[in-house]
Amino acid sequence: MRLGWTGPALVPNIARVGFIIAFFAAWFGGPAAWAGTVQSVRVDPGRIVIRLDSRVASASSFVVNDPRRIAVDIAGASPGGTVAASGPVARIRQGRPDGDTARIVFDLDRPAVITGGRLDPAGQSLTLTFEAVDDRRFAAAAARGRTLIAGPATGVAAAAVPAARPAPPLPRILGDDPSRPLVVIDAGHGGRDPGTISPFDGTAEKAMTLALARAMRDRLLATGKVRVALTRDDDRYLLLQDRFGIARRLGADLFISVHCDSAPHAGASGATAYTLSEIASDKEAARLAARENKADIIAGIDLGGAESDVRSILIDLTQRETMNLSAAFARLLGREAEGLIPVKPNFHRMASLVVLKAPDMPSILFEAGYLTNEADARFLASADGRKRMAETVARAVEVHFARRLASREAAPAS
Repeated sequence: MRLGWTGPALVPNIARVGFIIAFFAAWFGGPAAWAGTVQSVRVDPGRIVIRLDSRVASASSFVVNDPRRIAVDIAGASPGGTVAASGPVARIRQGRPDGDTARIVFDLDRPAVITGGRLDPAGQSLTLTFEAVDDRRFAAAAARGRTLIAGPATGVAAAAVPAARPAPPLPRILGDDPSRPLVVIDAGHGGRDPGTISPFDGTAEKAMTLALARAMRDRLLATGKVRVALTRDDDRYLLLQDRFGIARRLGADLFISVHCDSAPHAGASGATAYTLSEIASDKEAARLAARENKADIIAGIDLGGAESDVRSILIDLTQRETMNLSAAFARLLGREAEGLIPVKPNFHRMASLVVLKAPDMPSILFEAGYLTNEADARFLASADGRKRMAETVARAVEVHFARRLASREAAPAS
């Protein structure tokens, strides 16, 4: 799927891409009877009015940060017509995210959010209300994702819309100083998803990753230089998007998802760090992505099929700076790992992993070692092994944020 825009490419909210594809694709296509073309888009004080030449089915909206913009999708419509920007809207663009939806993008010169919306009974006029907000409210609206706007009355019972799945509760942030950067550590797998099972002692990956995440948390807190939260501190199941979603809702400065790898041959060993890329760096990275991205099938939500649909636009969806910061941290982690833990020669790899798709937060997936390798499995299960893993992460995190602070202090004042 590729986006054809009448203006520069839109960078939507990655944190919701899998959710939208999985739950809304069937709704947004609309029956063939719903078909309209955008005739005009007008921005008045506190109000946006979109007029169409014929009836459409429904609409939805979401906001995206950095740069700030509001996107409105109209199901069963085509882009076109005149536009008039004013107020906080600096520019209006139109495009088509798929064959049956018109997308209108409002570039903002100051933060604003949609507060309400309705289609008129004829289904030919969409009115949205909006208001200016501060940066915090705008970021919160971006994290919430898409909001559905009710369609017009048809005299026919509408298809039932599933209730929105509630977001998981936020974990406690540990660390006394709120000015310190926040590191969120995600213990991979959990609950009914055990992950890899060690063939040597039967240890489940979900238990190993939790033990490692706790050791990393404790070592990071001991430095006194960062705050830390765990996405899970018990044996619970989390969807992939909930894992990085928790980190984004907490405002994390760094996200580390901890896993233990597996391989069909027992000779594979050593730790590896993965960062997001549209193209896998090697066959093993592609195999890892195929396996880890299927974790949500356990909850009846198969995001794996959607993966191929969005693969061609992942780079467009991801901020370049965030990807560069993630890669820099992965390389730093590999440097600090030397002499402390076993590592693979090509430590930093790239793969299209769902859990790394937050657009505004440096993220890595840290494969601590192979449970299918006896030496790795023994090392990871030992107190010394966990201590060394935690020390590796703590050293890398300390240097990472020291570099970030130095970079900000060196930047010229605007």
